[in-house]
Amino acid sequence: MPAVAAQIGGDRLDTFPHLLLNHARLRGDRPATREKDMGIWQTWTWRQVATETRAMACGLAALGFKRGDNLAIIGDNRPRMYWAMCAAQMLGGVPVPLYQDAVAQEMAFVLENAEIGFAIVEDQEQIDKLLEIKADCPVLAHILYDDPRGMRHYTQPFIQSLDEVVEMGRIHDAKQPDFLDTEIALGQPGDVAVMLYTSGTTGKPKGVCQTHHSFITAAQSGCSFDHLTADEDILSYLPMAWVGDHLFSYAQAMVAGFTINCPESGDTVLTDLREIGPTYYFAPPRVFENLLTQVLIRMEDASNIKRRTFHYFMEVAKRCGAEILDAHKPVGIQDRLLYTLGNLLIYGPLRNVLGMSRIRVAYTAGAAIGPDLFRFYRSIGVNLKQLYGATETCAAVCLQPDGEIKFDSVGKPAPGVEVKIADSGEVLVKSQAMLKEYYKRPDATAESIDAQGYFMTGDAGFLDEDGHLKIIDRAKDVGKLANGAMFAPNYIENKLKFFSYIKEAVAFGHQREMVCAFINVDMGAVGNWAERRNIAYSGYTDLAQKAEVYALILDCVEKANAELANDVMLSASQVHRFLVLHKELDPDDDELTRTRKVRRGFVAEKYAVLIDALYSGKTSQFIETEVKFEDGRKGMVAADLRIAQAKTFPAKFKKAA
Repeated sequence: MPAVAAQIGGDRLDTFPHLLLNHARLRGDRPATREKDMGIWQTWTWRQVATETRAMACGLAALGFKRGDNLAIIGDNRPRMYWAMCAAQMLGGVPVPLYQDAVAQEMAFVLENAEIGFAIVEDQEQIDKLLEIKADCPVLAHILYDDPRGMRHYTQPFIQSLDEVVEMGRIHDAKQPDFLDTEIALGQPGDVAVMLYTSGTTGKPKGVCQTHHSFITAAQSGCSFDHLTADEDILSYLPMAWVGDHLFSYAQAMVAGFTINCPESGDTVLTDLREIGPTYYFAPPRVFENLLTQVLIRMEDASNIKRRTFHYFMEVAKRCGAEILDAHKPVGIQDRLLYTLGNLLIYGPLRNVLGMSRIRVAYTAGAAIGPDLFRFYRSIGVNLKQLYGATETCAAVCLQPDGEIKFDSVGKPAPGVEVKIADSGEVLVKSQAMLKEYYKRPDATAESIDAQGYFMTGDAGFLDEDGHLKIIDRAKDVGKLANGAMFAPNYIENKLKFFSYIKEAVAFGHQREMVCAFINVDMGAVGNWAERRNIAYSGYTDLAQKAEVYALILDCVEKANAELANDVMLSASQVHRFLVLHKELDPDDDELTRTRKVRRGFVAEKYAVLIDALYSGKTSQFIETEVKFEDGRKGMVAADLRIAQAKTFPAKFKKAA
C-alpha cells in the first residue's frame, strides 16, 4: 500500500487537511503550535488548530475563494500564516507564500504571474507594499491582515481583518455544517498543494507546483529516516516561501504531529531558540555561520584565561569530537578523557548558549556548507547533517545517515530517490517527490525533465565509492582557469566564509590566468575587532577600507589558500588578488536572491570595472554605486577601493603515479 494512501480507522491521510483532522482526533490536546507574543509563549493544541483553520477556510469561502484559486501568504512565521496554508487546501485552493522581505515590485511579479485574487498578510508593512502595486495586479480583490496595529485608518473596502473573516467563517460553518467536509473530501493527493517560487538567480522566478502526494512522500521519508515522532519541537523562523521551511515546519509537522514554535521576531530568534530548546533544527549555512561568529566575538571579549581554555579544548574537539559523536569510530582514551572534561567546561555550556542542548538531529541545506564549519558543530556534540535538494524535489534528494557523515558530501540518496550523474557531470534525480509542473511554463517543465523522467538539477557533482553524493558547484558556474584547471567559485567562497570576519565572497577566474575575489566583511565581527583596537570608523564603507582591516582579511585569505593547496582538484584556484567591497551585497540591490544566493552574473556586470582592476594589476579603483534604502529612497555610495595581493602556496598533495 503506498505510504500516502495509508488508512487509519478508515480515515484518509493522503492530503494535508486530512492529516490535520487526524491529529485533532488522535492527539487533540497535544501542543501543535506555539508563538511568543509580548514575551509570553502562547500554545494551540491540534484540536484548536483544526477548529481555527476550519473557521478560516469557511471565511475564505464566504468571500468567494474557491477550488483552483491561489492564495498569497506574506509575513513572518506566525501560526495563522501556517493555518492559512491548510485553510486554502481545505477548499481545493493553492497557498503561494511570498518572501516577507521582498520589495513591492518583486511581489508584483508573483502576484501577477500566479493570478492572485486573495492575500493573507501579517501586518501594516505588507499591506502598504500591496497597496503600492495593486494597480498593477487587477485580479487582487481581497487583502486580509492578521496584526491590527496601525490599521485603524485603512478604509479601503478590499482590506479586512482576518479576525472578521474567521468570525464570518464560524457563522458560515454553523449554517452549512456539511460544506467544508464535502470540500475536504473532494481533495485528492494529486492536487497541487502549494506553489513555491524559485529564487531566480538567473532570470524571473518560476512557480513550482507541488502536490499533496509529493510533499507528504518527502515528509514521510524524512520522518522515517531520522525517527521523528510527535514529541519533537522545532523553531520555525526561516522564510515560509522557502522549500526548506515548508518541508520541515509544515509538511513534516503535519505527518509526524510534532510542535512548531514561532519566535517573537527575527531579532529574538537566538533567545527563543534557547527557551524552546528544539530537538529538531534546520538552518541554512549562513545561520550556522552567524551563530559561530557571535560565539567568537564573545570569546574575544572574554578574559585571557577563558580564551586560552576555550581555544585549547576547541583543538581537542577538532581532533576527536566528530569521531566521538559518530560513536563507532576509534578514539584514544586520553582524547576521550580530555573531551569529557571539555564537554563539562566548554562544549555543554556552548551548546546551551546556542540553544542546541536538546537537539537530536540538525540539518543544513540551501547552499554548500564549508567542511570546517560543518566539523565545528559536530565536534562540539551537535548532530548536524547535510541534506541536498531543490524546490522542484520537495527539498529532499540526499540525506546523511547517522554514523556515515562525510564533511565533503551531502549524503546518500534518500529512500525512494534515484540519483545518477549525466555524462556532462550534472546531477539527475527521479522520485515520487518531484514537481508536477512550473506554473504556466510548460516549456520550462519540459526542459527540466529528461526523456527518462529525471529532473535535471543544474548542479555538478559525482557519487563516490560509498554512494555519497558530492556537489562541486552549480553546473553553469563550474569553469576552467586559463591553464585548464577546474574552477568552482562556490567552493572557494565557502572556504573564505568560514572565517567569522568574512560575511560574503564572490570569486572570479573562469578562463582567466588566476582567481580573484570580492569580499564583504562581517560588520558585527570586524566592527567589534576594530573597537577593541581603538580603530575609529564612521560606517561600513570607512571600516572596509581601513589598512588594518585589509591586513585582517589578507590573513584569512592566505589561510584559505593554504587549505586549497591540499585539494587535488582545486589547488590551482587559490585567490591571488582581492578587494573589500565598499557596500554589503544586498537583495534589495538585486545582488543577492531572497535566500541570499549571489546573482553571480548580475554582480559581474554591475562591478565590471572592479573585476578589470583586479586583473589589470591596479592597486586601487574608484567606484560609485547606487543603493536602495529600506524606505524606498535611493542614494550613492562612493569609495576608492584598495586591491591586495595574497600569498599562494604550492600544491601539497602527491600526484598519483
